[in-house]
Amino acid sequence: MFRVQCVNSFIRRLLHGGAGHRDQVLEQLRVCSAEDQVFDVVGKNKAKLTVNHVSKAVGMLWQFQKEKPQMLRTVELIKRHPQFLTLRVLAENKIALMDDLMLVDMLYSFLRLNMDQHDSLVQQLVSEAWLRIDRFPLASLSKFSICLSDQHLQHSPLMGHITSIVDQRLSSIDDARILTTLMISVSSLVSPRLRDALISRADHLLETMDPSNYNNPRRVVQFLRNIKHSYQPLLEKCNRIILRNIPRLDAENISIIMGLYQSLQFNNCDFRLAVKQRLTELIDSSIDPFSFTKLFVALAPMASQELENTALLLADELSAHQALAVAEALEETQSRNLSLFNKIASVIQRNLHVYKPVEVARITQALFLMQYQNPELFTKLRNILVKFLERSFYPYEVTMLTRVLSMLPGPRLDEGAISRMHAVVTQCNLNDLNTISYAVAKWVRNDPSYRHNTPSKYVRLLQSLNRCGHERLRTADRLDLVLEELKYISGEWFEEMLLEETMVTLKRMMDQIQWTNVPELALFLTRINHLCPPLMDRIASVAIKDIDKIHHSATYAILLPFSVLNYDSEQADELYDVCIKRFTPHISSFDPHLLVLLAYLLSVADCFSEELVREIFSIDFLGKLDAQLETLPDALNMRTRLRLMELNRAVCLECPEFQVTARSVLYFECTLDKHLKPLPYSEPSTLHISDRGQVHWGKSSVENIRDELPPGAQRVAVDFLDSKSFCKNSPRMKGEALMRKRHLEILGYRVVQIPHFEWNSMELSTPDAWKEYLKKNIFRELT
Repeated sequence: MFRVQCVNSFIRRLLHGGAGHRDQVLEQLRVCSAEDQVFDVVGKNKAKLTVNHVSKAVGMLWQFQKEKPQMLRTVELIKRHPQFLTLRVLAENKIALMDDLMLVDMLYSFLRLNMDQHDSLVQQLVSEAWLRIDRFPLASLSKFSICLSDQHLQHSPLMGHITSIVDQRLSSIDDARILTTLMISVSSLVSPRLRDALISRADHLLETMDPSNYNNPRRVVQFLRNIKHSYQPLLEKCNRIILRNIPRLDAENISIIMGLYQSLQFNNCDFRLAVKQRLTELIDSSIDPFSFTKLFVALAPMASQELENTALLLADELSAHQALAVAEALEETQSRNLSLFNKIASVIQRNLHVYKPVEVARITQALFLMQYQNPELFTKLRNILVKFLERSFYPYEVTMLTRVLSMLPGPRLDEGAISRMHAVVTQCNLNDLNTISYAVAKWVRNDPSYRHNTPSKYVRLLQSLNRCGHERLRTADRLDLVLEELKYISGEWFEEMLLEETMVTLKRMMDQIQWTNVPELALFLTRINHLCPPLMDRIASVAIKDIDKIHHSATYAILLPFSVLNYDSEQADELYDVCIKRFTPHISSFDPHLLVLLAYLLSVADCFSEELVREIFSIDFLGKLDAQLETLPDALNMRTRLRLMELNRAVCLECPEFQVTARSVLYFECTLDKHLKPLPYSEPSTLHISDRGQVHWGKSSVENIRDELPPGAQRVAVDFLDSKSFCKNSPRMKGEALMRKRHLEILGYRVVQIPHFEWNSMELSTPDAWKEYLKKNIFRELT
């Protein structure tokens, strides 16, 4: 009996002791289902709250917000609650008691709840984390890097420390989420060596991760965008994973991914078609301003008409930044919906005080390019832009404000604005210098008072721009950085002031030309229309040597200057051969529009790949091309259609075994008899190529074939060649002009080509001189 009583007494003590050691506050927090309940528990237990309680409460507050749609979040209400201040004070007092995981989680949650980065709590949490950073587990290191990015500390010594840790521990990172988050955080500090190592590790982990997690490949694409590195194999791998997840994506995520692709100039037909279908499915459910704006921005460039009526109904409910996004989408689609313009402009006008400098510049540019007529609004925008310019000290901001101001009519800028431009030019890259120079030259040219007496302040500014541009090129030592700055540069100032120095710089860096940068260099030479044999030969030799390392789609960019600028050499011939061998096995994986452009490029060079031509003129391919063209911007759509038509003509004339019909390619034609007298003019004829490759002529159809010319008669084609038919730095004719001559000769014409520099010379300044010139050239060709 005594033993039984002892046992019962022990059990009672055990049970009583167990209940006494339960954490009742933590249990109360765990059953909370809303922010008010959390604050209620905090308020009733202030004296009992431990570091674990504070951590749990703060984490739950952020979790509740995270689960809500963006438009329904109540962060500002939470921050104003009295018990939030209680949690903040307790957290600051208990930092030393936090373990590493809790420390980072606490910082992350407070920042997500919009705690100011200058708050003493945030600063102390960051300082404590820095002391412990070398022992952080990788998951905590990754989350801490996000916290630093949220505070705009991407270039800080602390982020540099994280970059060093990533470099040392990269091989041990096996979680794709941890790796991709760190990649984005350290992207501004990675060396080329670490960049390549991160890309290699990401490529491996994408193979082993759960393919349903689309955020990992999205972050990889964001990393590539941040470092401005379009590494095609990794982009394609990311795109394949994202494609599998399209049915699960909402408009916001789709819009983010499309923006990243656009920044990297990555086009993928399958992605655009899948996105168009998914966004179309989301139209009926996107009825609130937030989700509709994301949908409109993503879908409008592919199908704007059906969305504009909904945009008109929702316009008054849009926030300031939603109105800006819609305005830019309307400008991109070249909409002419005046009612919608007025609604969006009205929302923008009443929110002008909200926008940052670059946002006002974007608004002004969108409205101006839409040709929106509202002088009062543009005057107001111009005044705001000028005030922002006078206070700005960021080079990119000054550049954008200057460029947009130059679009608008108005009085000349005062000394303050000019001084601000002058102050930042030494920090500007080549593209920024070019933009500011263009704006200043435009002001000088358009203001009548400048014609005879250019104010000295503008002269000094232009001189500084010239000096800084030359100095930047002379001191440059990395080809990749120079090519990045030259990527979008163009215009008179660059051609007159910097082009010669640029070519000297590129030749000085010829030993840095390698397979990774030959596409970019080739694109630059094509864009500036500049024939440079040493650089072209170097491009050819590098590409031939390392063709297997070069992505098959990059062959288009590499061949551009050789075809367009009509550069012919032994190496060039070999380059065409190796490029064709490189891309032929991958023909089916090309985007349809790029395949058309590639085939046209080869046709200009009188180079035809049978497999490529047969693929393009197959029914399946043309159907896929039609579907893709519906999703492309209008300019690229029209360019692709034009190139397909020209390719069709080239194949018809130079590969007659394909039996297609083509139209005449003339500006002007005449027919002369055997005595060199003109025959009566007739309407332009349709040509048909027979099975034997003979050219027949008719009015409109094959059945209407007309007889051969009278005995001794000849057809003469007069081809006027403007400045676009020649390289900028030489009288050498470009590839398209030579192709046109080749085609006309195949058609049976004797071709007389008239260069613009002869036709517009001082010697030919009268109609009689022109007639004599034409007569001499035509008859000289015929005799």
